[in-house]
Amino acid sequence: MGMSLIFGVVASSALIVGALIGVRFELPKRLLAILLSFAAGALITALSFELFEDAYRQGGIWRAALGLLAGAVVFTALSALLDRWAQPGAGATPADEFQGSAKLDTDAAAAEKAPSSVSTRGAAGMALLAAVTLDGVPENIALGVALGEGTGGLALLAAIFVSNLPEALVGAASMRSQGKSTGAVMGLWAVCAALLVVAVVVGAGPLSGADPETISFPLAFAAGAVIASLADTLMPEAYEHGGPAVALSTAAGFVLSFVLSLA
Repeated sequence: MGMSLIFGVVASSALIVGALIGVRFELPKRLLAILLSFAAGALITALSFELFEDAYRQGGIWRAALGLLAGAVVFTALSALLDRWAQPGAGATPADEFQGSAKLDTDAAAAEKAPSSVSTRGAAGMALLAAVTLDGVPENIALGVALGEGTGGLALLAAIFVSNLPEALVGAASMRSQGKSTGAVMGLWAVCAALLVVAVVVGAGPLSGADPETISFPLAFAAGAVIASLADTLMPEAYEHGGPAVALSTAAGFVLSFVLSLA
């Protein structure tokens, strides 16, 4: 249990670090895109080898496939609602016409451009906070399950960390653009971080003793939520603004996460 608490704190600390950077600094937009694409590469490894493969081994292909599809459907449906929340009003841009992600407005954290109206009028920061929580809970439960079963989890830990940091950075910057105080922004992200720590402990505690078929579904569900978040949020924003460098940073994230999965 002590190890699961340490892993949970490490994974969730990226939210605090990212939020602190987001409320205090503005970074080059290309650097933000590279961070996002690196996170995407790391998550590809984690969902393939730490989540879906384990789900398949413990529950079989049908249970794993259904769990993955369920996770993707739930994330996609709730993400669509969050996109509407992020850009309220009759003049909101339709989701299929929005450049990048409606939730992930990197202009709010970038030095080159002023924040978009999504950040200053809407609720992009809060929507991104909700999205991080939505895919973070199953990810962190899966991390706890891996620890409880003694299967490592280093690759998943690294992937969660590197994805949490840029998302919290951009989300906190959006909240700052809306005029929220530093204390309020940091408090919101701290609550999210605490919730995700609890998710790791739950995964390593009550769920770790469950039978393999029971564990299979939440692992696959987490994989589905992660792959949907990649396609819906991280990759669109990274590839919209990062240029050719994001291809290399995605590959670097994949390699690092894969090497850690072998440890």
